[in-house]
Amino acid sequence: MEVGASSEDYLKAIFILQKMMGTVRSADVARYLNVSKPSVFYAVSTLRNNGFLHVDDQHFLLLTKAGRTIAENTFEKHKFFSAILIEAGVEPKTAEKEACRIEHTISTESFQRLKQFIVDHINNDRF
Repeated sequence: MEVGASSEDYLKAIFILQKMMGTVRSADVARYLNVSKPSVFYAVSTLRNNGFLHVDDQHFLLLTKAGRTIAENTFEKHKFFSAILIEAGVEPKTAEKEACRIEHTISTESFQRLKQFIVDHINNDRF
């Protein structure tokens, strides 16, 4: 199932917050993304209904296997494009914003090929 950029952003945020904090609630996501709690409630409902996350009895958000895969892939793309842009001399704040756009538009196949091309030709495994 294909998900939109907004869903990818929410999944990525939950993934990052879980790595930072261990457990995540909707309010944490709202603060992290600087969005309203009703926006998070709607996104969580949609993601839960589509099988990308569960909400436990204590209202913690838990990524399903499918949700975690999408979050990890989106996060990997984000890190990659941020690093490439910064390495090319783009201001870090701008690089972060633009990486967030790119991560949603590039296909997995194109991303993997580009990543391998850069590793092979720059002879650098930072990316």
